[in-house]
Amino acid sequence: MRRNVKEFILINIGMLMVAIGLYFFLMPANLATGGANGLALVLNHVIPFLSVGVLMIIINIVLFVIAFLIIGTSFGIKTIYASLGTSLLVLLFEKVIPINEPLVEDIILQLTFGIFISAIGMGIVFNQNASTGGTDIIAKILNKFWGIEIGRAVLFSDFAITLGAAFAFGPELGMYSLLGVILNGLVIDTTIEGINLSKQVNIVSDQNDDIKEYIVTNLKRGATLYYAEGAYTGDKKNVIVAVLDRKDFIKLKNYICCVDKNAFITVSNVYEVLGDGFKTIEH
Repeated sequence: MRRNVKEFILINIGMLMVAIGLYFFLMPANLATGGANGLALVLNHVIPFLSVGVLMIIINIVLFVIAFLIIGTSFGIKTIYASLGTSLLVLLFEKVIPINEPLVEDIILQLTFGIFISAIGMGIVFNQNASTGGTDIIAKILNKFWGIEIGRAVLFSDFAITLGAAFAFGPELGMYSLLGVILNGLVIDTTIEGINLSKQVNIVSDQNDDIKEYIVTNLKRGATLYYAEGAYTGDKKNVIVAVLDRKDFIKLKNYICCVDKNAFITVSNVYEVLGDGFKTIEH
């Protein structure tokens, strides 16, 4: 239950960031940086009597069916919620805070802020096994069946939309849109890696029993013991190996500092951990 609540909160934060990045920065500058919004922006140029928000909903409905059939029910339900929520937020912004021109004249600023805000939001949503709809669904399919990183998959699926932007708004905006798609993919992958970042800790200490007990009892985490022999001293000791999130790693480091300041510790970043206590392999 607690996990579901956290997932729900994170999806809402993510889709709010996506809507803000799109509406306040990318859409006023006609920057079609892929996704349902980018395609809707291009189509709105052809059929202006339909708003961007309405077109986003129509596009997403078509892709929802694909999400359910190919990726699964859980992803499909959460994607429906996130994508409709994003579209409705854009519609709400259109009604409450109408914008007829870019916030600033510098298109690079519009592009940079829009991409970073929306891409971080997309990364948060993707990390909850959902998407904000549109071509993100195609990207998830590429990720699931071909193992392509989400950000790169988004880049591949959105490339065609940037070509449409070039025809609709001119080559200059098309090139800016392509730059935005590339930045978007990089920021999404960086965001997901940052959220999932864990620490693998290797510990050699005279207080291994106490440290092992602290990891298992206080941090509620598992650990693996290896028997090792020092090359210089010839001493035989246990090596404790544990994978922890950043918060638990800080707690463990502080504890080791208290019980054995001479402990030998190596730490490395782990960008994905699957299994008991972490994400399931299917996720």
